Amino acid sequence: MGKTITQKQLKEYRKAFSGDPSAKMAQNAVANNDLLDVALDRDMVQDTDFSFSIKLDDWKVTNQMRSGRCWLFATLNLFRPGTMKKLNVKNFEFSQAHIHFWDKFERANHFYEAIIDTADRPVDDRTIGFLLGDPIGDGGQWNMAMNLIRKHGLVPKVAYPESKSSSSTRWMNAILKDLLRSGASEIREILDNGGTVKQAREHKDSRMSDVWRVLCIHLGTPPEKFDWQWEDKDGEFNRRGSITPQEFASEYVDMDWEDFVCIVNDPRNKYYQRYTVDFLQNVAGGPPVIYLNVPSSEMKAITQKLLEDGNPVWMGCDVGKQMHRQRGLWDANLFDFAALYGSEFGMDKANRLRFGQTMMTHAMLFTGVDVVNGKPRRWRVENSWGEKESGKKGFYTMNDSWYDEYMFEIACPSDYLSDKMKAGLDSEPIVLPAWDPMGSLAHDEALA
Repeated sequence: MGKTITQKQLKEYRKAFSGDPSAKMAQNAVANNDLLDVALDRDMVQDTDFSFSIKLDDWKVTNQMRSGRCWLFATLNLFRPGTMKKLNVKNFEFSQAHIHFWDKFERANHFYEAIIDTADRPVDDRTIGFLLGDPIGDGGQWNMAMNLIRKHGLVPKVAYPESKSSSSTRWMNAILKDLLRSGASEIREILDNGGTVKQAREHKDSRMSDVWRVLCIHLGTPPEKFDWQWEDKDGEFNRRGSITPQEFASEYVDMDWEDFVCIVNDPRNKYYQRYTVDFLQNVAGGPPVIYLNVPSSEMKAITQKLLEDGNPVWMGCDVGKQMHRQRGLWDANLFDFAALYGSEFGMDKANRLRFGQTMMTHAMLFTGVDVVNGKPRRWRVENSWGEKESGKKGFYTMNDSWYDEYMFEIACPSDYLSDKMKAGLDSEPIVLPAWDPMGSLAHDEALA
């Protein structure tokens, strides 16, 4: 048994608090106002300009609504500029609901395969518990999006529009979780009672039929082909005719996404080494999620170079830390919690990862940077939370201090890697456990 709190200690705490004018002032302020308004550093707000020496975006932001599809929105937003140029249109959106449908379907299959693969472990094994805890979350990773596009293609939003359940996934996910956990218990019962893997997979196939039905009810049946025609910004009518999703992706995505590499900054682990996360996947049999770990300064330099070359950048970060949503602002010291509470919050990035205080929670797009004397001062970010009460019409400003502390990942063409990084691509990936924070973006978002 541990040592208990004594009455003597409580008296000392009460006396110290009541005798501290700053503590009483903080109590009055926080009790009657929003915490973030009280802690917000006014000088930081005044000193932050929202102009950029390099600004790529000339389009409206998208809105993932009440869903955790940020990684899919960020991916399709990255593809958008090239597609709009190719179509000669001012505005265009890919169907996020289409790729979302296929992620749910493929992820259900991968989950069942994972249950079969772990059948030699007890049900209370930590990995199985992790799999059962979030079998069909909305989140995902760059490589997972590529798996979906490679297999199922893309369609414009007009060919597969949003449904109530794609924009608000709570109840659909709840039904799918029940269905998947039920199927998992049945598969385990088959295998635990001496059944074969073949028998387990036959039962899995029947349950996948149920998953298909639920998804079609909630999201609509995805098209095998559709009729594609559009009017461009010059008023000219264009008709492509009947086209499959795979053909649409091939013809209208003007980017060599197969050449992209995911680089991360994880100061807990060795740099210039590849990593993966156990069971971090959506398409069974598809290429796994692979990261190359590099120092933050080098990841930042690549981000800057991509933007200077006219390329938006897909990224993953811990979005809610030191963020003011309405102002659209991030800074490592935006809120002075230490002064407000009279307490130090002293962990570095590596220990915040180790002790659960930070992780990747959101994917977005860099669309600009303000460079002074060759160095980035602040970054422009396209979010996918819509225009209302979210930044400056949906775009945010990230002061450079925030990048090192809460940025974790970008996807970039391999040509932008240094020789040392390219050598690291030959390393055998080290497998991190399924619950490692470097896999957190693939699970439910808290701030979508």
